[in-house]
Amino acid sequence: MIPLISLLFLSVLLASPILAQYDPAESGYEVKKGKLDTDWTEKVRTNPWVEYPRPQQVRERWQSLNGIWRYSKALGPNEVDTPPFGQGEDFGQAVMIPSCIESALSGVMVDLKDNAYSWFQTKFTVPDDWRDDEILLNFGAVDYQATIWINGEKYYTHKGGYNRFTYSIAPHVKFGGQDNELLVFVHDPTDSAEYVIPVGKQTVNPSHIFYTACSGIWQSVFIEPVPKTYIDRIDLSGDMDGNGVITVHSSVSSPEEVKVALTDHKTGKVYESTGRSDGPMNFTVPGIQPWCPDNPTLYNVSVTLGDDKVDTYMGFRTISRDKVDDVTRPMLNGEFVFMFGPLDQGYWPDGIYTPPSYEAMKFDLKYLQKLGFNMVRKHIKVETDLFYRACDELGLLVIQDMVSTTARKEFRPNEKQQEQWESELKQMVDLHKSFPSIFTWVIYNEGWGQLDEGPEKELTPQVQEWDPTRLIDSVSGWNEKHKVGDFSDNHHYPEPNCGSLKVNDGPSVPYDPDRIGFQGEFGGLGLNASIENLWNDEAAIKSIEKTYELAKDKAGWNKRSREVLAVLQSQVEQHACSGGVWTQTTDVEGEVNGLMTYDRRVDRTDPEQWKSDIQALYDAAKARGAGTRIGATLGSGTKTFSESAQTASATSASSQTSTATSNGVRARKLVGISKRGRIRWFF
Repeated sequence: MIPLISLLFLSVLLASPILAQYDPAESGYEVKKGKLDTDWTEKVRTNPWVEYPRPQQVRERWQSLNGIWRYSKALGPNEVDTPPFGQGEDFGQAVMIPSCIESALSGVMVDLKDNAYSWFQTKFTVPDDWRDDEILLNFGAVDYQATIWINGEKYYTHKGGYNRFTYSIAPHVKFGGQDNELLVFVHDPTDSAEYVIPVGKQTVNPSHIFYTACSGIWQSVFIEPVPKTYIDRIDLSGDMDGNGVITVHSSVSSPEEVKVALTDHKTGKVYESTGRSDGPMNFTVPGIQPWCPDNPTLYNVSVTLGDDKVDTYMGFRTISRDKVDDVTRPMLNGEFVFMFGPLDQGYWPDGIYTPPSYEAMKFDLKYLQKLGFNMVRKHIKVETDLFYRACDELGLLVIQDMVSTTARKEFRPNEKQQEQWESELKQMVDLHKSFPSIFTWVIYNEGWGQLDEGPEKELTPQVQEWDPTRLIDSVSGWNEKHKVGDFSDNHHYPEPNCGSLKVNDGPSVPYDPDRIGFQGEFGGLGLNASIENLWNDEAAIKSIEKTYELAKDKAGWNKRSREVLAVLQSQVEQHACSGGVWTQTTDVEGEVNGLMTYDRRVDRTDPEQWKSDIQALYDAAKARGAGTRIGATLGSGTKTFSESAQTASATSASSQTSTATSNGVRARKLVGISKRGRIRWFF
C-alpha cells in the first residue's frame, strides 16, 4: 500500500499490451478531417485510453479491448435477429474504440441522420492462464442500447448510455491463442419522438445550446479474470471524524468473508478488519485528515473476498446543510464551503463525448484549478470514472447532473420511459457515490424532461436514501413545484441573482431561506474567435449571434466578466448566496462563451484578474462565516502532472488497535501490520 497524500494526480495502472484489435497498419483507419481539432487529435493514433478504466475497483490482471474495431451501419432494428458472424476484417470499415461514431477520431464520422443502428465487431485472444477463471467483459458506456454476442452466443441487451456494465463470458470464450469474436449491435434513437431517453444536450439537429449527438461505444472496453465468486461492486464512504462504512457486493449476493485493509499515510499504519459481504461494515480510523479542496487526502484501501482482491481508495469528508449566522449554508467538514466553478459540458471537437485522451481531460481540470475554481458542475453528462478520480486527486468538488431526456416540451416521457429514466438515475448514484469529490446530485435542470406533476417530490427522498452522504439539488434553474431538496437554485444571465428574496425577471423564483441560496448558472459572456478556433459549421456560426452578450475584444470580455463577478460578490456580501456556476469551461460548437475556445488553444481570461476576482468571492464568503479551507490549491506538497510511468513502493509498519463492526457483529480488532508492495502507477 502507498500513502496517497504524496501522490496527488496518481492515476491508474497502464494498460497491458492490447491484444484486442485489428492490425492498425492494415486496418485502413485514419482520423477524419473534422470541423475543428485539438492539440491532442493526432497524438491519439491507434492506442486510445490506455489507463485502467475503473479506478475504484482495480485488479492486477486485465486486458484492454480498446483500439481498432470494425463498424458497419445497420439498416434497422430487425437486423438484430440476423447478426453477421464470422466476417473478420471483411466486416465494414475500421473504427476507433472508444469513440462516438459521429466524431473525427472514430475514423467513420457518420452523418447525424444516419446513426440510429450500428454494428461493431472486434477479435481478441485470452491468456491461457485465465482458463480456470470467470472472464468479465466490461463496457464503460455505450449509447444507447447494446446487444452483445461472444463467438455467436447472445448474452444480454443493456439500456443506458452513461453507466458502465459487465457480463461474465467465460462459458463461450476460447483460449490457447484462438481468436474470439465480439459483436455489438447498438440502437441510439437520440432525441427522436418515438424513443424518449436520457440524451442531455445531444441532438440530431444541432443548434445553439444543443450539440452533435454521440452514438456507439464511447468509453473503454476491457476484460479481466476473476474467481468463481468475486467482488461485483464496492460502496465506500467516510466522514470527517474517521468513521467509515464499506459494503462489498459479491457476485453471489450472499454473505461471504471479506478482509479490508486501509493505509494511514501519516502514521504508516495499516488497519485491517474482517466482516461479511453484501451488507455494511462500519469502521473507525483515528487521526485522519479530512478530504477538502485545499488538502484532498486520499487513503488506499484493499479488499479481499476469497481469492479475489481489488484495490480502491477513499476520502473522509462530511457534507451537510446547516445554519451559519442564521443563513442556510452548504457545509464541508463542519464549515460553510463557498462553491464556485464553471458549467462543464464535457464536449470535444474531435471526440464529441469522448475526450481524445486522459491527458486532454486532465488539462481542463488543471486549467480550472489554476484559475482558482474549487468546483465543476458536470452538466447533463456522466463522465468516465477517471474524470472523478482526477477530481478526487485535485480537490475539485463536483456537482453532478442527472442526464435529462430531451428539452423539447412536446416529448415528455411516458410511464415506462420515466421508469427507465429513474432506473438510470439510480445507476448513476450507485456507481459514483464512492467518489469523495462529488458533493451534490442534480435531478432536473430547467424542467427538461420533468413531468408536470413534479416527480422531484418523490425522487428527492429516494436519492437521499440511495446516498445519504450528499446534498440534493432537486431542480436547478426553474420549474420548481414543491420546494424540495437542499438548494434554492436559479439561473440568471448574464448577471446573477443569488440568494435574494426578489427576482427581477425570468422564470426563476425568489430565494427560499429554508434552503441554500445558489446561482446554478450565470455569466455566459461571449467573445467571437478566429475561424481556425471555431466549430466550422455554417449553422453553428450563425447561432453565435444568440449569445447573451458579445464583447468586442479580449480586454472588453475580461472587463465585463469582472463586472459580472463583482455583482455575485455583492450578493455574497449582502444576501444569502452560497456559490455559483459560471457558464462555461469552453466554447461548444455554436457557443462562444467559454473561458477557452472549443479547441482549448485560446484562453480568453486574464489569469491574474480571474484569480483575484475568484479569491475576492472566497474572501466575501469568509466574511459571512465560510471556512478558511475552501479554495482550490496546488499546495500541500502535492505533485503536478507528469506523463510518465513509475514504480512506487512503500512500507507500512507498527501496531494500532480499534474496533469495527459488520452488520452489528463485532469484528476482530484492527491491527497494524507490515507490508511491502511494488505497484506500477501512471502519473
